Formats: sequence, C-alpha cells, structure tokens
Amino acid sequence: MAQTRTETDSLGTIEIAADRYWGPQTERARLLFQIGTEQFPPDLIHAVGLQKQAAAEANLQLKELPPDLAKPIIAAAREIAEGKMDAEFPLPVWQTGSGTQTNMNANEVIANRANELLGQPRGTHKPVHPNDHVNRGQSSNDSFPTVMHIAAARAVERLIPALNTLHAALAAKAEAYKDIVKVGRTHMMDAVPVTLGQEFAAWARQAELAVDRLNGTKSRLLSLAQGGTAAGTGLNAHPDFDRVFCERIAALTGLPFTPSPNKFEGMGAHDALVELSGVLNTIAVSLNKIGNDIRLLGSGPRAGISEIIVPADGLSSSIMPGKTNPTQCEALTMVAAQAMGNHVTVTIAGAQSFLELNVFKPVIIYNVLQSLRLLTDAAASFARNMVDRLEPNRPHIAENLAKSLMLVTALNPRIGYDKAVQIGKLALAEDITLKQAAAKLGFVTPEDFDRWVVPADMTEPGATLGGA
Repeated sequence: MAQTRTETDSLGTIEIAADRYWGPQTERARLLFQIGTEQFPPDLIHAVGLQKQAAAEANLQLKELPPDLAKPIIAAAREIAEGKMDAEFPLPVWQTGSGTQTNMNANEVIANRANELLGQPRGTHKPVHPNDHVNRGQSSNDSFPTVMHIAAARAVERLIPALNTLHAALAAKAEAYKDIVKVGRTHMMDAVPVTLGQEFAAWARQAELAVDRLNGTKSRLLSLAQGGTAAGTGLNAHPDFDRVFCERIAALTGLPFTPSPNKFEGMGAHDALVELSGVLNTIAVSLNKIGNDIRLLGSGPRAGISEIIVPADGLSSSIMPGKTNPTQCEALTMVAAQAMGNHVTVTIAGAQSFLELNVFKPVIIYNVLQSLRLLTDAAASFARNMVDRLEPNRPHIAENLAKSLMLVTALNPRIGYDKAVQIGKLALAEDITLKQAAAKLGFVTPEDFDRWVVPADMTEPGATLGGA
C-alpha cells in the first residue's frame, strides 16, 4: 500500500501520497475533477514555473519577500520551468474556469519543494507558505491569464520558424519551376496556361503572409495582466509589482513583455487569444489549400492529373502493393481541420466573459496551445518530407498543355470571342487540335496560329498580343 502523509489546511485534513509535492488543494481537485483525460501540455506548466519565478524575483526586489524565503521559492519555480516537475501537475483542463486549481497546484508544489530545500519535510507549510509567500501579490485571476500569454507567446516563437522553413521550401520550388508552363485550372476545369513556379509562388506567399499575421498579434500577446490580482484593482500587490514582474519575465524569456495598461480587460476578456486563434485558423485554411493542391496535382500516377510526383515515403497500402499515398498532405490537412475546430471552441469560450472575469480560461489556452503545437510540427514536417522532395512530371505536364483547349483564349483579341468559341467547340467535337480546327474553319492560318498561340507568352500580362 502506498504511503501517505496527512496535511491540514483551512478546509480540513486530507491524505496525500507521501512522494508527491502537491498539497491539499491539489489533492481535493484531483479527486473532484475526474473529467476526461485532457491535461495541460508541458508548455503551459513550464510557463507557470516562469511566472512564479518572476513573481518571487519581483517580490524580492520590492522587499515583499525576504531573501531567505524568496531564494528557495525561485529555485523551486525554476525546476518547474525547466520541466523537472511535470509529474507534479495531475489536474485536468476541466477545472475551475479561472485556472485556480492549477495556480494552487503550483503554489503547493513550490512551497513544499522550497521547504524541502530548507531542510523541512513536505506538508509543513513552514517556513514557506503556498499562499502567503509563493502567491504573494498575486491571484489566480491575474496569474493564470499571464501564464496563458507567456505560453502562447513562446509557442508563437516556435511556429514562426516552422512557417519560414515551409515558405523557403516553397519559394525554392517556385524559382526552380518558373519556366515549366502547364495547364492552369479554375472551377476544377482546364484554364489558360500558368507556370508550375507560379503555383508554388502562390503557396509560398500564403506561408509568408501566415508569418506576417502572427507577427501582428505579438503586441497584444506581450501585454500581461499580472498585477491586477483578484478583480483588476491590484489589491494586495505592491504598486510597482506589475512593472518589475514584466522586467523579470522578459529577462527569463527573452520576450519584451509589458504590463497591461488595463488589468480589467486583461482578466475579464481574452480577445488577444481569440485573435491569435483566428490567425491560427487562417493559417490552417492556408495550409489546407496547399496540402489539397499538392495532392490533387500529384494524383495518379496513371489515372490522375499527375503533374507533380509525390515522393515515396516508405509507407504503402495494406492491400495494394507498392502504392504511394500523399500521407504528408493528409496529415497536414487533418491538423488544419483540428485547428479550425479549436478556433470554434476558443471563439465560444472567449465570448463567455462576464464583468471582471472570463471563466473559460483553461479551455481557451488548451486549444490555442494545441493548434500552435500541431501547426508547428505539421508545417515543418510538410516542408521536409513533401515539398523538398517533390519533382515535376515534365512529360505529363507537356502532354496536358498540348491538349488544352483553353489555349484558344490567346486568339480572342485577334479574331474575337465568338470565333474563338467555334474553334474550341470544333476541336472538342472532332477530337482534333485547335490549330487544325482554326484552319478548317478558315479563321486562322497555321502560320498565324503558331505565331499567336505561344503558351509561355500567355503566363504574363501583356506578353501575348498587341491588341486589347
């Protein structure tokens, strides 16, 4: 039978596993909130450690905590930030909507670990108390929103390089394939010629804009509610606590966090995270298009469009020997679907703000962090395992282009739209070339056709004909 220790707080006595650092509040919450299996990711727990470390450093600097208490608190919080205490955070996402249980979980773990560093057994609450010292000048209501912003901002800093990697891979292909003329498609039907490079350049632009959009959210993410305490007034916090806290958290993370100019907004609403989720939703839409376009152009290899060659990834069908599937496209678009769904949740949760507090904080940050993590991993994987290894199917591209009826569009300024339509319809009906149909109708000589209908000239504005 596992050994336990008995702890007592203002609400009574409870048994806790002897080898755990958490205390009565966490244990009661662990037993009470047995809902689902979803727990906060390490990114959030590490941000909790950073928040508690910066708070203790600020309280030390402001003489709100004596050095003999502040230093072990800082050391214990640093262990959380470094991932050494992940197992000490057992609570689910589905808890009080302010994140109070996770904040108290951190307070208790840090207090017990700090006391242990001072030679005291776990559960003593002396000389370091979880509320009086670890939570000094703080409330769950301002600390958890601060943690949400810290975790999200750090995760954004990981997503941006992944998107830059994807952009670079797509841009490199755009340059490499700029002279490969192919059939364009609109409405899923053959259209006027484009280059394969132009298609890749469009995808590269989407990835580039994704980074621009993320950068646009940063100023709001870097604004922290810390210092608002329970309701936004700053009750029980040193008047300079918010400023010094932000200086300390900026030093710890390398990110230029600043105090929110209005703590009521920072605690009562989470519009900055809804905005970020909206950007992630847009990025998901962009990545979904890229993934779908590439798997469509790579469909085949014999009975599809097959204008690009999907790289073999060592995986195959369970029944069809040697079949290569666009697995990276499918993984990317599934991630996109998850991020889009997460945004619906974040939108609804963000709308649940009443007066001084939004009480859907845990589900907001859980979904935002999941989207950030999935999009980061998927973008990097897609760049590495799909885009970098793609090759054009040049013979099939040329064959499709030669058969395209939409090349007739180049004749519009020369002979008029109506005659061009007749040429296209005749070519389709009799299964002959546009050149043969034009000559048969007597509208264009073969020599003029060759001079006027040049697919490469049709891929740039004003390059085909002198007419309007």
